[in-house]
Amino acid sequence: MGTDNVAERIENQVRAKLARFEERLTRVEVHVSDENGRKGGADDKTCTIEVRPRGDRPIGVTEHAADVDTAARKAANTMAQRLERVLGREERHKHDQRPDKVI
Repeated sequence: MGTDNVAERIENQVRAKLARFEERLTRVEVHVSDENGRKGGADDKTCTIEVRPRGDRPIGVTEHAADVDTAARKAANTMAQRLERVLGREERHKHDQRPDKVI
């Protein structure tokens, strides 16, 4: 997959997907696990991403897949969509103050 280091690959995937939100986030945490360990199983790899938007509560997502790279990619995509909704909503509700009087 280009990079032998799994942590580095996943970090690069998540950074690339969330780059446009970078200045509005104070923290990003990524946790990857294998739920079944050596037993194996379909979609037993899990990736959880938690972000903290500046001045807001944390947002978390978890995705499952057969391999960690796919789980991370799915989680990053889901997080980007969630941030677009949450942070985009804030942008839409920011209005310039209305003038006191219209002439």
